[in-house]
Amino acid sequence: MKIQESAENYLETIWMLHLQNGQVRSIDVANALGFSKPSVSYAMKKFRGNGLVNMDQHGFITLTEKGRAIAERMYERHKLLTDYFISLGVSPETARKDACRAEHVLSEETYEKIKNRIEQELNK
Repeated sequence: MKIQESAENYLETIWMLHLQNGQVRSIDVANALGFSKPSVSYAMKKFRGNGLVNMDQHGFITLTEKGRAIAERMYERHKLLTDYFISLGVSPETARKDACRAEHVLSEETYEKIKNRIEQELNK
């Protein structure tokens, strides 16, 4: 399933907030992304309709299996690319920003080749 970069960012943010705090609400996502609460509420409605998130009666957001798979994939890419860019001497702030952009545009083939190369270098 191909989804838009903005949706990937939302799902990755929900996953990261879940890892940090255990619970996630729309306001947490809005604050993390710098979006308005109505924008996030609209996105959550679309994500619920697409089977990517669930929201309970208290407003807590959880990722469905499908949403979590996308979020974990993006989070893994982000972490690997950030760490690699930092190892090349890129400043942490620039590395994070560049990784955030790159994680969405790299093909699966290119990402896997980069990942394999990094793993080879680590095992030397």
